[in-house]
Amino acid sequence: MTVSVRIFARFALCTLLFFGVSCWANRPAPVFVLNSLDGNVSVIDPLTWQETKRIPTGKEPHHLYMTPDEKSVIVANAMGDSLTFINPRTAEVQRTVTGILDPYQLRFSPDMKWFVTAANRLNHVDIYRWDGQNLSLAKRIPTGKTPSHLWIDSKSTTVWVTMQDSNELVTIDLATQTLRSRVATGPMPADVFGTPDDKTLLVGLTGGEGVDVYDLNSGTPRKIRTLPTGKGAHAFRALGDRKHVLVSNRVANTISQIDYSTMQVVAEFPGPSGPDCMEVMADGKTILLASRWARKLTVIDIPSRKVVRQVPVGKSPHGVWTIDHAGRQ
Repeated sequence: MTVSVRIFARFALCTLLFFGVSCWANRPAPVFVLNSLDGNVSVIDPLTWQETKRIPTGKEPHHLYMTPDEKSVIVANAMGDSLTFINPRTAEVQRTVTGILDPYQLRFSPDMKWFVTAANRLNHVDIYRWDGQNLSLAKRIPTGKTPSHLWIDSKSTTVWVTMQDSNELVTIDLATQTLRSRVATGPMPADVFGTPDDKTLLVGLTGGEGVDVYDLNSGTPRKIRTLPTGKGAHAFRALGDRKHVLVSNRVANTISQIDYSTMQVVAEFPGPSGPDCMEVMADGKTILLASRWARKLTVIDIPSRKVVRQVPVGKSPHGVWTIDHAGRQ
């Protein structure tokens, strides 16, 4: 081989490697769907909308949350008493942490110091210290019947937790790690969402037909009203514009868009087959919905308010997430 041929071959190889790496780096991140009854995660390619693989986790993965450094997404395996850490861009399992009792729902505090889980079947909330890599249990707080979903304020001072079977909203002080108050809600409260100014809290009523609205200005949540949305109001997802939040109405098979500056429903979307958790893509134009009874991921176009496709996944899809998402407020 002549010198010129060797130089050309090396140049061609470098070019291929460069463009290969560039294409991979520019490729959209996968979409993750938790199949609660299969004990695994469907990985979806958002370009082809095909399932590329399934990741075994543990029994009953329900919810997932990104680590503060954005290097992992944590899948909480409620019946498996474990957490599965997954690379959010390559979909490779990084590690599994065991001994986390019944992590049904999970959330990091905004200051990144605390990791909080709701033990849905064991009736407690666990508060863990987070050092950037490891978890250590700081306090286990008995709460009452069936803690369901969590919200933490922007100042990392307060956790609100819904009690699914006793129809209550519990307030926990993060500094002292003690239960501060307990107020009544409507039937079967599920997800909870706080407005960016920390002044208002929304609670979805899976056993009702709307959302309870609470004023937080006095410290103890004070119910203002119940906003009608649809039967089985369940999970929230902000649109990312700091003005609107979506709520899935599981029985009505709809999604309501709430303007939280006016506390009015301003739009409605189809939500087929038991709508549960949602994600909003980074462009703000697409809703990803777990259609729990249909074993599908439903893709909804926001401008047209229409279902554009459904992707088959596993049994009882629950959490849905991608790192390429719109803002959380």
